[in-house]
Amino acid sequence: MRGYRIYLIRHGRTEANDKGIYIGKTDYSLSESGKKELIEKLDEFEYPGVERVYSSPAKRCLETADILFEGRETIAVHDLRELDFGEFEGMSVEDLINREDYKEWLKGGFEKSAPGGESIADMVARVYSALDKIVLNMMSEDFESAAIVTHSGIISNMLSCFGLPKYKPTEITCNPGEGFEIMVTAQLWQQAQAFEIMGRAPFLK
Repeated sequence: MRGYRIYLIRHGRTEANDKGIYIGKTDYSLSESGKKELIEKLDEFEYPGVERVYSSPAKRCLETADILFEGRETIAVHDLRELDFGEFEGMSVEDLINREDYKEWLKGGFEKSAPGGESIADMVARVYSALDKIVLNMMSEDFESAAIVTHSGIISNMLSCFGLPKYKPTEITCNPGEGFEIMVTAQLWQQAQAFEIMGRAPFLK
């Protein structure tokens, strides 16, 4: 049965990442050190020669795609955006640690959201929609490999909710510029809304 290989790649570092603050809809670019780190990874890792790149519309993701998959067609997909952190946007753990709503949010749960923000359930629903459109696009245009450049939390929840074997989101984190390889087949995706997790990507040279 024909399979479609997709590489889920986390964007590079931003100044907000280095400061440890929550950023969802704030449109940070990569930091200079983040760009340098990605360029160094090109020497360390073998990135797959994908036929197309799908990306979160955030600058940090589009810039990562330009560095890691230079010259590939890149399509921004709105539903691959980061979680909306609501009132927690732009704040650090130190800023929030004494807030009761933050402590409650940290306990987790699909229906919980930051005040004025987005729940994990809503985020997963839109990520499923994005992935479904990407898979259908790959099938209809007849190409077998693509990369998705997006955010760490998007990747871990995508793998946790739709990937086989099953993992908790905390078990499948990844470093900037790195991620996972998945294999999608039409039958498994259409019947079970699931894909196979093949392993980590990219590959050491």
